[in-house]
Amino acid sequence: MVREQIKDVKRETRLVQSRILVAFIGVLLLVVILVARLYFLQIVGHAHYKTLSDNNRIDLVPVPPVRGLIFDRSGEVLAQNYPVYTLEVIPDQVEDMDRTLDEIGKLVALTSRDLTLFRRSLEQRPGFERRHLKSELTYDEASRFAVNQYRFRGVKLVARLQRYYPHGELTAHAVGYVGRIGPRDLEQIDSAAYKGTDYIGKLGIEAFYEKDLLGQVGFEQAETNAHGRVVRRLNRTPAVAGVNLHLNLDIALQEVAAKALDGRRGSIVAIEPSTGGVLAFVSQPSFDANRFVNGIDFKSFRALNESTDRPLLNRALHGRYAPGSTIKGFVALAGLQSGIDPTQTVSCYGWFSLPGSRHRYRDWKKEGHGRMDLDAAITQSCDVYFYRLASRIGIQRIHDTLTRFGLGRQTGIDMGLEPSGLVPSPEWKRRVRNQPWYPGETVIAGIGQGYMLVTPLQLAVATATLANRGLYVAPRLLHSREDPQTRFIEPVEGADARMVELEDSSYYDLVIAGMEHVVHGARGTARRLGAQSSYRIAGKTGTAQVIGIAQNEEYDEENIEERFRDHSLFIAFAPVDNPLIAVAVVVENGGSGSRTAAPMAKKVLDFYLIERLRRADARKVGHGFG
Repeated sequence: MVREQIKDVKRETRLVQSRILVAFIGVLLLVVILVARLYFLQIVGHAHYKTLSDNNRIDLVPVPPVRGLIFDRSGEVLAQNYPVYTLEVIPDQVEDMDRTLDEIGKLVALTSRDLTLFRRSLEQRPGFERRHLKSELTYDEASRFAVNQYRFRGVKLVARLQRYYPHGELTAHAVGYVGRIGPRDLEQIDSAAYKGTDYIGKLGIEAFYEKDLLGQVGFEQAETNAHGRVVRRLNRTPAVAGVNLHLNLDIALQEVAAKALDGRRGSIVAIEPSTGGVLAFVSQPSFDANRFVNGIDFKSFRALNESTDRPLLNRALHGRYAPGSTIKGFVALAGLQSGIDPTQTVSCYGWFSLPGSRHRYRDWKKEGHGRMDLDAAITQSCDVYFYRLASRIGIQRIHDTLTRFGLGRQTGIDMGLEPSGLVPSPEWKRRVRNQPWYPGETVIAGIGQGYMLVTPLQLAVATATLANRGLYVAPRLLHSREDPQTRFIEPVEGADARMVELEDSSYYDLVIAGMEHVVHGARGTARRLGAQSSYRIAGKTGTAQVIGIAQNEEYDEENIEERFRDHSLFIAFAPVDNPLIAVAVVVENGGSGSRTAAPMAKKVLDFYLIERLRRADARKVGHGFG
């Protein structure tokens, strides 16, 4: 008979109790650790982890400001914004960039240039900032991507405003353009002010008044889901739109001036003498500023940059030309200041030589002009008279007088990067060329040749100063600023002004009378302009040599290559007794100033003084009956 084994109940009970105690202690420790962890997460690290949580849930989106508009003096839009669909990428939210771009390319046409610019931008800014991938998506492209957007984390279809220039080539050199923010821009700008913005002013008014036009960036807090799609918008700090700018520029006059140039290389600048307001600022050939907004392709840029016609050159501001005979009125003022008698005559036989020299400085009129006093010399543009005058008064007096009128100096126009030009002096030649000044160089300086270089803008400003009888007013494109919210328009402060004082103010009258005879005199070099003019014009023709002509040779325009022919110039203001407009015209290789440049200036003057006034009177009549 088998006896059952008697169990030790007490021992087993103690064993079970010890195991329960160990398990309880273990559970208790785990609970303590869990509570401590919860305390750390909820109390100690609350701010930190809430921020991380919000960063995953809440997207802080910059709201770019609306860029200010640009208008001409009559309110016509010169630079505006229009809506476009764009693709933007936040690199840090994209796991596989190459794969993502390949997939997007199946829905949207991504060019090699789009991809190159995008990859370049990845190296310029932090990965958490939005990057521009493609602009101006078509409606079909935007629709296809919108349907598939859930597949692309970190990629968004956004409606943006893009810059547009309605007048394209006509205003490119004056208004300028905006372009993509590049590495050089990033080194100079406050990046915080450009959050959400890919564009910055690159040229002209767009660049000079960038701070006004830009506005202030806003921000929006958007709650997103795991796929990055917006669930709701939590908070919004609105952006502040940029200031609207109203220019002195008259776009109708600008168009007339551009048509007057008729495709020739050159520039026309027109200024309102009393205010310095720039009415027309034409440089041809030009380019379409709209092509630069999103970055022009290399092939097209190279074609523009390497063109022999140099369409990218702002001739009105940066073109430097020998002024030729257009400066004879200013040289005459230098002579009057030096004490010459305006009634004294000299004989012009068609050439002039310095004492003791056999070299002949020829007059444009081979047979000569005969006896010339100051008025006749200006009227008929007698070179010999001004050869003699320059030789008598010296280069320093010429330099000092011409620079006081702004020739060879920066005018102070609101465009930036303005060159100075050159009115030479003995000191300049010693400093720059380490050479002495020669008497023959003074002779040719008297007719605006030699080292002398001025810009069309400087010529226009000097002409306006002459029209003002010595009041120099710095040229200005901007007329007023407009608050985009209140629509209040505030004119800018008056331009810098100073007087060019002469020993006798009647000297101005003498020179202006001579310039009036240029147009309205029986023997004036531009007398064709005044034949049927309903208003009085004071003007001066000019022809500037491009290549030198040997002593025993004659200038034969027909047998000289077009690009080596003389430049054609003309300056004028009108009406003489109450100047409303001053004009400077430079036509490269245009030949005679009276034949080419002067008729162009007349078209500008006629439109502004006849057609514009007629339209203004019509508006007044309309308002009177309205």
